[in-house]
Amino acid sequence: MWWDIFWKIKRVKTLALIGESGTGKSFRAALVAQKYGVDFIIDDGLLIRENRILAGHSAKKEKTFMAAVKVALFDEKAQRDEVARKLQGEKFKKILILGTSEKMVNKIAARLQLPPPSKIIKIEDIATQEEIDKAIRTRRIEGKHVIPVPSIEIKRSYPHIFYDAIRIFRRKGGPTGIASTPKVHEKSVVRPEYSKRGKVMISEAALSQMVIHCMDEYNPGIKIKKIVIKDEEMGYRLALTIDVPYGTQLGGNMHALQHYIIDNLERYTSILIEEVNIIIDKIAE
Repeated sequence: MWWDIFWKIKRVKTLALIGESGTGKSFRAALVAQKYGVDFIIDDGLLIRENRILAGHSAKKEKTFMAAVKVALFDEKAQRDEVARKLQGEKFKKILILGTSEKMVNKIAARLQLPPPSKIIKIEDIATQEEIDKAIRTRRIEGKHVIPVPSIEIKRSYPHIFYDAIRIFRRKGGPTGIASTPKVHEKSVVRPEYSKRGKVMISEAALSQMVIHCMDEYNPGIKIKKIVIKDEEMGYRLALTIDVPYGTQLGGNMHALQHYIIDNLERYTSILIEEVNIIIDKIAE
């Protein structure tokens, strides 16, 4: 792709911070950016530089969970084009993408025409289990989310979801004998509409019917014997056991089938499919 050459010439690197939803990624994003010298942050549909929102729109403003996932993944062309154009006109060396999995951050990078992440930072690497558990409880019980920009930015753009502001003081060591000035990171606490209404989910029965329909469209000769679905917070993992007609070319075709199922499910439901594993039980006559 042309943008691979474009970013190589500019020597731009993509970093990723991953962790399950509600584990505190947005809370720690500014500190990670400071540590690694990151210029931009991509978080839940927003392009952020230092304390300002430069482009995009927040998934937190959506009224349903499914719509929020769609925004976070830059599913809409107008949104991703706006952010991609802004990035291509800016001078920077590093950008940090937040997501729930490597697949999610890779998808976001591709949609924004950015290089794939060269460094993956896991939330467990920068937060204790106690801190992660506390963040999860706050998310699930109180419905509170963090956006890593000052309250003035959120009050101006999304006043109806603003809840509170938190400030973190971090003292950066200076030269010997010289007092250092504390660095202040302000973050906004919001309560999205979808967190008040609950998460919208697709039943296993409905998702199974979609998978069967995709398989029938791809190759009506392939028969599904068993479907196992695991809901992993913002994404799903599927395991399919199938019978394949004698003479069907395997290998690359199975890989193409995996992509066909993933692409169609994500296109029509806006959910994230983490993986589709295919187990061939037998070759049918």
